[in-house]
Amino acid sequence: MNRRIRKVAVLGSGVMGSRIACHFANIGVEVMLLDMVPTELSPQEEKKGLTIQDRSVRNRIVNMHLDNTVKSKPSPIFSRSVLNLIKTGNFEDDMRDIESADWVIEAVIERLDIKKKIFEQVEQYRKKGTLITSNTSGIPIRHMAEGRSEDFRKHFCGTHFFNPPRYLRLLEIIPTEETDKELVSFLMDYGDRFLGKTTVLCKDTPAFIGNRIGVYAMLAMSHLVEHFDLSVEETDKYTGPILGRPKSGTFRTADVVGLDTLANVAKGLYENASDDEAKDIFKLPSYLQQMIDKNWLGEKSEQGFYKKIKKEGKSEILSLDLETLEYGPQEKVKSETLEAAKGVEDMRKRMKIFDAGTDKAATLFRAAHYPLFEYVSKRVPEISDELYRIDDAMRAGFGWELGPFEIWDALGVKEVVSNIENSERLLPGQSGKVAQWVYDMLESGNDSFYQIDDEGRKYYDKNTGSYQIIPGSEELLVLNDLRRNHTIWENKGVSIIDLGDGVLNAEIHTKMNTVDGDVIRGINKAIDLAEKDYRGLVIGNDAANFSAGANIGMIFMLAVEQDYDELGMAVKAFQDTSMRIRYSSIPVVVAPFNLTLGGGCEFSMHADFIQLHAETYMGLVEFGVGVIPGGGGSKEMALRAANEFKEDQIVQNILKEKFLTVGQAKVSTSAVEAFELGYLEAGKYSITMNRSRLLADAKAKVIELDTAGYTPPVKRRVKVLGKQGLGIVYAGANSMKEGNYISEHDQLISEKLGWVMCGGDLSEPTEVSEQYLLDLERKEFLSLVATKKSLERIQFMLTKGKPLRN
Repeated sequence: MNRRIRKVAVLGSGVMGSRIACHFANIGVEVMLLDMVPTELSPQEEKKGLTIQDRSVRNRIVNMHLDNTVKSKPSPIFSRSVLNLIKTGNFEDDMRDIESADWVIEAVIERLDIKKKIFEQVEQYRKKGTLITSNTSGIPIRHMAEGRSEDFRKHFCGTHFFNPPRYLRLLEIIPTEETDKELVSFLMDYGDRFLGKTTVLCKDTPAFIGNRIGVYAMLAMSHLVEHFDLSVEETDKYTGPILGRPKSGTFRTADVVGLDTLANVAKGLYENASDDEAKDIFKLPSYLQQMIDKNWLGEKSEQGFYKKIKKEGKSEILSLDLETLEYGPQEKVKSETLEAAKGVEDMRKRMKIFDAGTDKAATLFRAAHYPLFEYVSKRVPEISDELYRIDDAMRAGFGWELGPFEIWDALGVKEVVSNIENSERLLPGQSGKVAQWVYDMLESGNDSFYQIDDEGRKYYDKNTGSYQIIPGSEELLVLNDLRRNHTIWENKGVSIIDLGDGVLNAEIHTKMNTVDGDVIRGINKAIDLAEKDYRGLVIGNDAANFSAGANIGMIFMLAVEQDYDELGMAVKAFQDTSMRIRYSSIPVVVAPFNLTLGGGCEFSMHADFIQLHAETYMGLVEFGVGVIPGGGGSKEMALRAANEFKEDQIVQNILKEKFLTVGQAKVSTSAVEAFELGYLEAGKYSITMNRSRLLADAKAKVIELDTAGYTPPVKRRVKVLGKQGLGIVYAGANSMKEGNYISEHDQLISEKLGWVMCGGDLSEPTEVSEQYLLDLERKEFLSLVATKKSLERIQFMLTKGKPLRN
């Protein structure tokens, strides 16, 4: 299907509509955002003498909603520049303009009558073949298309974005029986490649897949807490990151979502999922209903399961006693199972620790998961013919590291089936028996839901009784799947994995992927191997973050012991590695995502090419621990400034801009902003929207560079300003100090950075080598590490996890 999406019309500018519009603008698509015309003037409009016919009045609702969305946190936009792609309007004046749209997305209130009225208007103006979708979370898609033309019905389906659409990866595609199958394929691919989503094909069943399973799991937990007499903070601790779930756990997540929203979805499920054997799970526990009656709805009402108060000038977060419905201080949660699981990185092994435990945390784990396993087995084929779609939905929509079938696999399918049959039944709908297809699977000698072989990742297909490749997985590179048979070298910090087609990958796997001696050795070894026998190298991984920077614990230890020779050698090795990434004889592509700080940023800045995920938070943040960038970052920012110097400009202003980026430890909020801050160079980076495709895209770039006849770049000379630049740096730092905006130590760090970026006190602007700047950088880095206040900052970051301003 040769379909292009150049312009999208979003109808409805509320919480979801505005955010969907912003995300399409993020990827460069032109957007029309429309909403209702107000029925009367506001007091402010009356004061200005406006009438209901004034354009600003008629667009007041849509403009207000968009403005509120843009101000919200986390931001729905990659950069304010994308707002230029969004044009606002209203249903009465501008609906005719949807004829120019390639895709019309309805996102109005969840009422069938209103949606159908909107679609009547859409049908009047849309051009034939235009995509029409509804962002509904629960209304049957088939009902919305009733009464529409054949062409409308053929090009209509549901597209359920999870909120916030920029950050939550789940996009459910819900076709009707009449939806064109080619259109469904297009949406599945477009959502994946361009919107960066995990697209999950759903049946038109109540709440589709994500909310059907996710709300079941949340409400099951809300019933179990009463049985086990659990506190709010206990529940969230037992169901949070320790299980590979969001840090908000169960109840904090409910506060964020909104208890009224949760209740509405639950009510819809109870009323519409009439054949669901566990439908009584969707009845709210009494304490939850009482909270809703009191309008304690979570963040939107400033109290729910948690409530923030001010006490003696400090903020304190109280938790709710579910029995008395009174707020009190949170209590520390202790558990043997939690402690045992903490040190285990492998989530599958961690699940086994919980399943085998004997304390309250482990008992709750089994009481919640055994019914969940039973429940999801019985939803196949009701909500999905393929079990992997359920896992996809829970990972992408609810932030689970492992989906329910993946957890079940980790515990052993056969063993869990036996445990389910012999466990106490505490929740509605529990029968102690899983779906018959699971027994059939085990009886046929298949003992897992997933398998990995040389063809890729496969799932058990109950219809054929065999393992089938997960569609699309053959296009992805998953290091966990490759590690077993394709690792060619490893140490404690790095694994070098053969990605095939002559490309290696250096995977950092230290804690938070910090850069230490093992990582430096591993990166150099990977370059050695690639230069000898391969086409090129990717530096990338599948962890939560690309890299949190240098291992400051190692730096602190060497500095405290005053082993400055060893520390100097370590810093030089870091710099040399950055330069080797830059000047090796093979192409090196770095694939950053999420946190890419300090050393992770420096490695990226030296690469031949950066293939980065849209959600990359990149920055040189060394000021926060009392030092300047020491792995080539200070040198590189001086070089970036020099590249922008022009004869007819005041070059000191360009230097000042780059200096402040480092001096204020600016971190990008997106890949787009990383370019705007100067961490990326035009023509040397590309953005991957879907995190799952990042390594494959990076590998493809290595092959492209090699095929084009890669040759190492020529060593660069850098124009530095010497005393011309130092004057503005020192004056600026001094005025900030005099105004009490920075401390005396901040002033010292600023002057050290300025010294490096200006090339020292050269009498006039001069071209110097990169090595000249690296030597300055290393010397000033070491001089700062030797100061008491910088050591205090490093220690504070290590113990408190936040910067100290001393």
